[in-house]
Amino acid sequence: MTDFASIGRTGGMTGSLTGLSVPPGPRPRVGPTFPGWSAGRARLTLNQDKRRRFDSYPGSHLRRVPEPYPAGMVTARRALVRRPSPRLAEGLLTHLERTPVDVGLAMAQWQGYVDALHAEGWETIEVPPAPDCPDAAFVEDTVVMYADLAVLARPGADERRPETAGTEEVLRDLGYRVRRIEEPGTLDGGDVLKHAVDGHGVVWVGLNGGPGGRTNAAGIAQLADHLTPLGARVETVPLSKALHLKSAVTALPDGTVVGWDPVVDDPGVWPSYEAVPEEPGAHVVLLDGETVLMSTAAPLTAASYEARGLRVVAVDISEFERLEGCVTCLSVRLRHTP
Repeated sequence: MTDFASIGRTGGMTGSLTGLSVPPGPRPRVGPTFPGWSAGRARLTLNQDKRRRFDSYPGSHLRRVPEPYPAGMVTARRALVRRPSPRLAEGLLTHLERTPVDVGLAMAQWQGYVDALHAEGWETIEVPPAPDCPDAAFVEDTVVMYADLAVLARPGADERRPETAGTEEVLRDLGYRVRRIEEPGTLDGGDVLKHAVDGHGVVWVGLNGGPGGRTNAAGIAQLADHLTPLGARVETVPLSKALHLKSAVTALPDGTVVGWDPVVDDPGVWPSYEAVPEEPGAHVVLLDGETVLMSTAAPLTAASYEARGLRVVAVDISEFERLEGCVTCLSVRLRHTP
């Protein structure tokens, strides 16, 4: 059955501990769980009850996490998030006509998204806000994670380049190795889709050479240079009808790539591909091997996922969808502890 996450909750954040905001209940153990974390730079929020539930079965919280990497590389269950800017309504648009955005509602929807992650046993770490960057909530575009390596993006839109500094600060504090995409390369994290195929890590990267394209060939080549030593195979995917690759396709836990055909250039790129009946249905975040997070705007697709045995957690992100955002854009999943 679909779990429709509550929208607009405050999340119950009370109290503080050395710069952390935590939910009511037992205090989290910060030091051993988050090596290199620096108080005051990032905000960590936990659903402590959920964490105890997973920790009560040794290793269960690791086995249930889907592996977009080869077996053995998934050791964590954390996500970076970033609060929306008060200038969110000014966000960039490429393929949609601008319509009014209710920033207050967007803030409530963002909190609902974070609450949904907590309810599923995920810990969230807040990247410092960037109030002067309208698109800052779409934190996924700032970095590509692969095991303990963080490859900082160089966004294709000049206006978004200041967003990466806060992400770098947090990831360095957490102990991740950091590399970066350098000029003349450009790369947005939303153009990168990762999954394991036949036990090997495959990284598909969307290349849009037309107006509005955010990732270029030089950026893809640099990403390959960083990830190939880790055993990943980087493949370029044509992209011309959507802002980012993950605006068109994402992958289910079994590796099936799902997409909305009107914006997919070449479905034959993927060894297993299925079309979905609604555009937001092509956007999923893998929460574990049986659960996907997706938008409430795709009920037919949600029903089809449930019919194949998946559990669906649905959240309302309508205000972000007005800005070409989706559920993947609002977090960076950290599945490896450095």
